[in-house]
Amino acid sequence: MVSQLAKQIESDLVYPVSDGEPLAETFDHLYVLMTTLMVLRHYLAGQQATVLADQFMYYVEGKPNARVAPDVMVIFNVEPGGRDNYKIWEEGEVPSVIFEMTSEGTQDRDRVFKKNLYEQLGVTEYWLYDPKGEWIPERLRGYRLRRDVYELIEDNRCVPLQLRVQIEGDIIGFYREDTGEKLLIPDELVAALENASEALEDESEQRRQAEERAEAAEARAEQMQRAAAARLLEMGLRAEQVAEALGVSVEWVRQVGE
Repeated sequence: MVSQLAKQIESDLVYPVSDGEPLAETFDHLYVLMTTLMVLRHYLAGQQATVLADQFMYYVEGKPNARVAPDVMVIFNVEPGGRDNYKIWEEGEVPSVIFEMTSEGTQDRDRVFKKNLYEQLGVTEYWLYDPKGEWIPERLRGYRLRRDVYELIEDNRCVPLQLRVQIEGDIIGFYREDTGEKLLIPDELVAALENASEALEDESEQRRQAEERAEAAEARAEQMQRAAAARLLEMGLRAEQVAEALGVSVEWVRQVGE
């Protein structure tokens, strides 16, 4: 009876998907949040992982108020795709990496409450990015779990993602550790596709011009060969002799002489 009552209470609980607050504090915060989300989603496409942004993560079953909304979180070993919210006890996995776009106004919560919470939950890495450098002079600061305690990251590596991270203008730049290749943001992807398309068009145009030159050269060679055949026939050589001299068929020589 008690078990049934507990299940009924749990089923009646509501876990909101939004608190009505703005997605980000400023455009700079929003831009880096969205680019980080898109870059990591593209990078992890095809893997058993999901990347969520500014969505509630509930960490205590039966307590809808026990929630936090990481700016960007990466969770492995779960079904890809979006969620209305993320309940740790249902998915069975905590995020491996969390990025918070912090500011002077959110620093206390980001560096104390969230840092302690993510440490207790077992989030492997916690990164703070301060677009305006309001309280983090280096603008990007990361922590990595070591024996259940966060330690400052000093190698600019995001180990769970196998990426190297660094500040690039107003965003976080991501580079593959295996190849050194940069993960392109959407604007860069569009530019790369346009460049690739232009390169293909240039290559196609060069090939067409080369084919035209080859056809013209072939036509000139045939003209010269026909002229030579006609001249030899005028000199009284038989078609067989002309064909042998020019390396062509007798039928072709006879056509020239008609």
